[in-house]
Amino acid sequence: MSAPGVLLSFTDMSVSITPPPRAWDHPRGPAAARILVELGGEYGMSAGECLSGTGLCPADLTRPDTVVEAGQELAIARALLDRIGDRPGLGIAAGLRYTVGTLGVWGYAMLSAATVREAIRLGVRYAELSFAFIEPVLAADGPDLTVTFGDSAIPADVRAFFVERELTKIAVLAPAAIGAGSGMRIETAFTGTRAARLRERLPGVDLRTDAARHRLVFSARLLDHPLTQSDSTTALLLEQQCRRLLEIRRARRGTAGRVRSLILTELADGPTAATVAARLHLDERTLRRRLHAEGTTFRELLDEVRHTLATELLALDRLTLADIARRLGYHDAANFSRAHRRWTGRAPRTATTPSRRYDAADTR
Repeated sequence: MSAPGVLLSFTDMSVSITPPPRAWDHPRGPAAARILVELGGEYGMSAGECLSGTGLCPADLTRPDTVVEAGQELAIARALLDRIGDRPGLGIAAGLRYTVGTLGVWGYAMLSAATVREAIRLGVRYAELSFAFIEPVLAADGPDLTVTFGDSAIPADVRAFFVERELTKIAVLAPAAIGAGSGMRIETAFTGTRAARLRERLPGVDLRTDAARHRLVFSARLLDHPLTQSDSTTALLLEQQCRRLLEIRRARRGTAGRVRSLILTELADGPTAATVAARLHLDERTLRRRLHAEGTTFRELLDEVRHTLATELLALDRLTLADIARRLGYHDAANFSRAHRRWTGRAPRTATTPSRRYDAADTR
């Protein structure tokens, strides 16, 4: 149960999947890791130095279908801080690089919400899709709404860095959804140099330092303000996509989780049960038996991974359906379109953002 006054945290949301043991310990796309590597480059670090020990290579970060584990992103952040030092403002520099597009379906879903109140609720409910290491908790404070940034589960050596990053992301991206001078206040427990850096890099933001905790405060007059890009049909579709992504990312553990990770790695090459079993040093029969014991099959996992990635890739403006089909291991866009209809009952074009472009090979 939530504490009195607490409306929602993303560890007690109404998604019927057991959450990970730490709020931040969930898989994510490559964008946040790529931003960290780019930031390291500004300080003379090579991509190889940033990625050392993570199992990732620079090419992985350019593919939108790459899945990055939270521990890998954490390792990149530690590599930066080990080399550069835990400088006040370094997390701010990372946060300033984010755009709505960086945040994918989660960001677009909030932009499409009817009101500021609905955007806040949706953002907290599906915060696991946002690259955040903090745990956001939504609560009422009189007529206002607050989002407190729980940071106690973040390792101490990178805590300030990630909190700086999250505060900055919000300060930069919130105006895109709710407008400037909108009645949102940022409160931070930072003092001294870290507080000064936030003020320097975020001019015009209603910022209060030396507070009891890190949190956002949304005034009552703002909450029912309509968003300029709201669209009820798009909002419903994008929230469905967020929910499915969240459920699938949490659902698979054990052998199924290892199989899913290998499928993701080899998806474009058309992985089979035999090739995945070999990577796991199992015979195919043993693999199938273990998956059966976990209530799934190789075919179901392959389909699930493809559907999940299709949802994410369709939100990217720069990819055509033919591009997406290749990344998912289909021979052509027609095969992908048939699969998408089987998953959703709709052709892929109905699941795309309005700015999606098509090429001559796309199947509508």
